[in-house]
Amino acid sequence: MLENNNENKKKSLGRGLEALLGEMNEDVLDNELAAIPSDNMMSVSDIHVSPLQPRKEFDEDAIKALASSIKEKGVLQPLIVRKDDTGYELIAGERRLRAAKEAGLSEVPVIIKTLSDREVLEIALVENLLRENLSPIEEATAYQNLIDNFSHTQEKIAEVVGKSRSYVANTLRLLTLPEKVKDYVNEGKITAGHARCLVGLDNALNLADKIIKDDLNVRQVESLVAKQKDGKTSSDVVTKKALAKDKDILEIESNLNKNLGLRIKISPNSQGGGKVVMQYASVAELDMIINILSNKKGFSLSSPVEEKNEENPGDKEKFSIKFVD
Repeated sequence: MLENNNENKKKSLGRGLEALLGEMNEDVLDNELAAIPSDNMMSVSDIHVSPLQPRKEFDEDAIKALASSIKEKGVLQPLIVRKDDTGYELIAGERRLRAAKEAGLSEVPVIIKTLSDREVLEIALVENLLRENLSPIEEATAYQNLIDNFSHTQEKIAEVVGKSRSYVANTLRLLTLPEKVKDYVNEGKITAGHARCLVGLDNALNLADKIIKDDLNVRQVESLVAKQKDGKTSSDVVTKKALAKDKDILEIESNLNKNLGLRIKISPNSQGGGKVVMQYASVAELDMIINILSNKKGFSLSSPVEEKNEENPGDKEKFSIKFVD
């Protein structure tokens, strides 16, 4: 069974990663294997964390649990480091280093390698992915780092980490979410599946809060987002129809403007009603409007279509504006 697990891990490495890792074979990546001999013991004070480390959050309870194990059995797996100007930069094994310090160890076993910055990031990324230590946002940030600083394509990243290109692309899209939503993902309040549903939505944060409050699963969120998108599409169509003015309304506006000498705006709504707005440019025009309303003066305005309908002359009064008691 152990050999099968190791074989699966080995296959999950991207092509060429084993060449980068060298003696860091699949055994080194398995926490449950026996101790690995190492000729290199190094003071923990000589090792510093790499700025290229993609993992930013560590479970302190898990560190303490590992420290208890280290006190009893020691560090079973060597850390991987490289020499730099200030000592030795940690490439893989930050969790073990933290736990070793917590356990009070002064030295840890190490493997010293010569690696480029690109290789450092790739190894750190793969190690964390194999151990499922990275949050989806940390994983996406590491991918973006490879793209921005090392000219990796999505295809190249997929090859390195043993994932599909579409997986890499969907993971990168998480970086477009609002910062608060990304915090929720890092804190484990919502999953990557939840987060992917929210990408591209204006109300992503509101929906994220609803997910947490109502404890929604991914399928429920997908349904909620689909309804929201369908509702928005329908609303846009209704709004455009409600705002569109037909020729009759435009003709009435024109006739009112001519007869009253005022700028008149008619705004119909989708329920068959609407509003008429009279604009005035001076006190004299305002007085005229007041006089018209006070005197109950009426105006009969017909549409062009109805003026042609001589058989039904009564229809000419359809658009009449009358002020009555």
